[in-house]
Amino acid sequence: MPQRPTAPALRVAVVATTAAAAAALSVLPAATAAPAPGTSPDTTTTVTRDVTPAANALPISLTTAGNPAAQNVAAATDAATRAGQAVASRQAALSTAMAQVGKPYRWGATGPSAFDCSGLVSYAFSAAGKDVPRTSRAQASAGTSVSRSDLQPGDLVFFYSPVSHVGIYIGGGQIVHASTSGKPVKVDDMDRMPFNSARRI
Repeated sequence: MPQRPTAPALRVAVVATTAAAAAALSVLPAATAAPAPGTSPDTTTTVTRDVTPAANALPISLTTAGNPAAQNVAAATDAATRAGQAVASRQAALSTAMAQVGKPYRWGATGPSAFDCSGLVSYAFSAAGKDVPRTSRAQASAGTSVSRSDLQPGDLVFFYSPVSHVGIYIGGGQIVHASTSGKPVKVDDMDRMPFNSARRI
């Protein structure tokens, strides 16, 4: 009398889970044997065998808990999302500042009808959902430092030493700023004033 298998086995006819089925079926022998000698070619014998489930039949967990690869992907995605949001905020602030071109300069003014240099910056970033300090000296410590060669549109550019003026970088070496008494908000070349530093909000 043949011995029963000692290891747990699966019958071929058992329905597996979707993830396990493909792996289990990949290791099964053909379910149809060749016709026995002397039988009609249309007659086949069905063979049923016990098979041990494949070791890789279990579905892979894609949760981040205890999964360093998934955690790295999630962290990179989150960082990219935050970076994209920061770029969008700077672009929105720049657009708001550009919309003020032609409005008068007035010392201490924060808009919307008139601005001084730091008032224009705080007004523009507030419209973009970002709070920045009120004065150019304080704004020069906000955000992160940026080198002149790495400036991007929306970065803050500071002038003189100690800092006493600020503008918003447009690109191509130009800024939009509320320049001085008697002159409206306008676009200027950075080189018209002594560069001090730059910050990215």
